[in-house]
Amino acid sequence: MAAGGLKMIQNMLEQLPTSERKIAEYILETPQSVLNSTVNEIGIQANTSGAAVIRLCKSLGLNGFQDLKVRVASDLVKPVEQGYRDIEQEESFYSIVQKTTSNSIQSLRDSEEIINYEELERAVQTLLRAKNVHFFGIGASNIIALDAQQKLLRIHKGATAFSDAHLVATLIANAGKDDVVFGISHSGETSEVVKVMALAKEQGVKTISLTKYGQSSVSSLADIKLFTAGSGEAPFRSAATSSRLAQLYMIDILFLSMATAEYEQTVEYIDKTREAIRFLKQGK
Repeated sequence: MAAGGLKMIQNMLEQLPTSERKIAEYILETPQSVLNSTVNEIGIQANTSGAAVIRLCKSLGLNGFQDLKVRVASDLVKPVEQGYRDIEQEESFYSIVQKTTSNSIQSLRDSEEIINYEELERAVQTLLRAKNVHFFGIGASNIIALDAQQKLLRIHKGATAFSDAHLVATLIANAGKDDVVFGISHSGETSEVVKVMALAKEQGVKTISLTKYGQSSVSSLADIKLFTAGSGEAPFRSAATSSRLAQLYMIDILFLSMATAEYEQTVEYIDKTREAIRFLKQGK
């Protein structure tokens, strides 16, 4: 059963307009009440309107109030999460290992809960049909782009992962109708990624974004929007650590979804690339 309703609201809270934020805060304070209330009842209890409840569901990317109800119900029966834990001065190695493991698992679980499966399917189908996929990210997000590129190249799919915006602009200017620009930015506000996505939109090139959950400049420019969990990181973890893991996790999901859709062909390509690498290693 889908969960993550409360996580979605927490991630989006600061971005919501006043009427929707009232609804969101009411749900976070009394999540149980959502299960037995109608749209209009929630609106009245939060001192706003039923229309604001519907708008909130739309802002969260959900398929209406019933979808929100189901997700919140699932949230309420889950075990209590430990949450993200920061390291402290002179932390022991054992404690660092435990906290890092806990934070990493939490990041993946949080991201799993907010996956929109319709959007995921659209992304997979678009990537399967693509002739070339141009991944673009700056800094830590470029590491994600490089990982995605090498995965696609292994299955005979044209892919680039340049960090130079001028080179990417050149690729976009010459892109064909089956090319895709895939913008990666955890914040969704990295200026170079915003500009590249805007250029792709201007040129009519299909776009996919991977950002933290919520409204952002990058996601607003994308035809298909993919998200990772965006809040709850401890200060040290905010330095592209758990967010990086979640981004790699989403790339793995895309890659494996593509692989299962074209299973026999994918296995053939993987075998070929493995043989080529084995050839390079001979004589060492």
